[in-house]
This record gives sequence, structure tokens and C-alpha cells, in this order.
Amino acid sequence: MGNWLSRLGDVLQGFTSSCPSRILMLGLDAAGKTTILYKLKLNETISTIPTIGFNVETVTPVKGVTFTVWDVGGQDKIRPLWRHYYNGTEGLIFVVDSSDVARVKEAQDELHSILEYSEMERIPVVVMANKQDLPGAISVSDVVSKLELQGLKNPWHVQGTCATNGEGIIDGVQTMAKMVKNFRKRKQAY
Repeated sequence: MGNWLSRLGDVLQGFTSSCPSRILMLGLDAAGKTTILYKLKLNETISTIPTIGFNVETVTPVKGVTFTVWDVGGQDKIRPLWRHYYNGTEGLIFVVDSSDVARVKEAQDELHSILEYSEMERIPVVVMANKQDLPGAISVSDVVSKLELQGLKNPWHVQGTCATNGEGIIDGVQTMAKMVKNFRKRKQAY
């Protein structure tokens, strides 16, 4: 475990913790966004209720990486408000319930709609294919296909996760940190 954390620290070297990155966490209702957020914040699985509005937490999931994560409710009546959170965002974590196959098309539509906004142009995207532990969950490669990620202009990565036991979350955050670091470098070049 210590070797893994040391290696993670080496990978993230140079990522400034003094300036937290603004990360937006979106997805359909009941995808597991709040469970993931508090697993990162507290390293605990907490009992959640549907998010009406938003949760915002500053998390330092690994040394040298600080994110201010905005977890916005995913009910269909709240989704039109998502656009008010786009300005200043440096990364998008889009959470998908991999076991809810009937709603994957809806998730795909919402993700593509988000990325059409100019504020979200070139923003790195980490899709957390959550609930991989449940029977009938679609694979990470199927999530890539069903969300039609191959055609995106944004840099993206899909990470299989299980929010209740934390599996895959740190890997997804590690990837997001690298992507945000590259995003900041490209932004400075403009």
C-alpha cells in the first residue's frame, strides 16, 4: 500500500495544493455522486438522500492534490441548472450507474449536452462507471461505447468504480489530477 501511495505521489509531483482545482461532479440521480464525494472526503460510506441542490467539499484525496468538488443533484428538474456551475470548472467527473442499463442513453444525452457549452470546451472528463459490483452492470468498454465517448473533443477517461467500498475512486481521481494538470498547462499557453 505504501509503495502504491509513494508511486501516486511521484506521478502527481508538481500539482499545486495551494490552488484547489474546481471539479464539477454530475450525473443522473441515484448514480452515486454523493457517495463518491464523501468516500473521498471522509473515507467512509455514508447513508445519503437524493441531493436537492448541491454539496461542495474540498478534498485532498492524495498528497499534493486538492479539489473543490461541486456535487450537483441529478434529478431531471435540477439538470437545467447545471449550466450555472460550468464557469471556472477545470474538470468534470461524470458518474454513471453501470447497473441501470435502461438509463445509459439518458446519461449519454446529458453528458453530450453538458460538453456543448463553451465553458466546458476542452475540460477533462473522467466518467466513473459506478456500481460495477452489482449484477448486470455493463463493462467499462460498454460504457465507452454506449456514451459515445470516441467522438468527444474533450480529453476523457472511464474508470470502473464501486462507491460503497471505494474501489476505483482513487484511480479515477489520480487520472483527473493528471488531466487537470495538462489542462492548466494548455490554458496558460493560450
